[in-house]
Amino acid sequence: MKIAVDAMGGDNAPQAIVEGVMLAKKNHPEIEFQLYGNEAAIKQYVTDEKNLTIIHTDEKIASDDEPVKAIRRKKQASMVLAAQAVKEGRADAIFSAGNTGALLAAGLFIVGRIKGIERPGLMSTLPVLDSDAGFDMLDLGANAENKAEHLHQYAILGSFYAKHVRGIANPRVGLLNNGTEETKGSELTKEAFQLLKAETSINFVGNVEARELLNGVADVVVTDGFTGNAVLKTIEGTAMGLMQLLKTSINDAGTKGKFGALMLKDTLYSLKGKLDYSAHGGAVLFGLKAPVIKTHGATGPEAVANTISQIHTMLETDVVGQLVHFFEPESEQ
Repeated sequence: MKIAVDAMGGDNAPQAIVEGVMLAKKNHPEIEFQLYGNEAAIKQYVTDEKNLTIIHTDEKIASDDEPVKAIRRKKQASMVLAAQAVKEGRADAIFSAGNTGALLAAGLFIVGRIKGIERPGLMSTLPVLDSDAGFDMLDLGANAENKAEHLHQYAILGSFYAKHVRGIANPRVGLLNNGTEETKGSELTKEAFQLLKAETSINFVGNVEARELLNGVADVVVTDGFTGNAVLKTIEGTAMGLMQLLKTSINDAGTKGKFGALMLKDTLYSLKGKLDYSAHGGAVLFGLKAPVIKTHGATGPEAVANTISQIHTMLETDVVGQLVHFFEPESEQ
């Protein structure tokens, strides 16, 4: 099991990335890590060299680089070399905290999509309030526009992931809409509803509203990339705003408020953890020939370790191989 890591991607690279790999090595000593980036910068954070190789390059893709141009012009960038290793079979998966658009481009143009899948989608496992299970949502921004056929495929992709990676036997699939009635929504959602209703390989539970997402109304939620990205950022912003509001309220309450917060410290930390979707790993560009995983640019070592555990499970369950078998005719495999 070999994972190619873009060690130079992200706001806190390479320190957070390498320290996260060191944490992951303790839980998964069997994984072989390939770290792509500046060798001197990476080495200062390496504490265990077993099953670890550093592939030196001085070139990297910046957060403000134009994605497709960067992939085509920066042939020696750490992200490009890592993706190339996956394409050539020298690694089984790629992980990066760098430029999201560039990673999507590298996934599509270098790793390649599974035949039969028109538009790979970006998927994350997001939190629900009454359990640690969460729900999978896609597309979260890989595509600005989608057809009903794409949402149909996202439902199958998300169901595969929830079943094989997260261990949900019969995942409930919901279509994000502005009402639960079958007749509600845009032409896109109405057409997608009929396709999902007729799909026998999934457990479609109908339309779901945004206000019910955090209540666990479905295990998999599908939508177009524009809407999905807006919902993701709304959830993230609400969680950050809620925690800031609690902090401000405690500070403004004086000694009594701070004493109360001290008594509720464990509960508040639990709330913060429940709202942190990075605990479930990174975002998967799903529908490609190998796992391509993106985590937040400001990620820390623990989130990196969580993402590597996620990749380990994806490789162990061969979820991509099963998708290939489902979407590609046997004559084309």
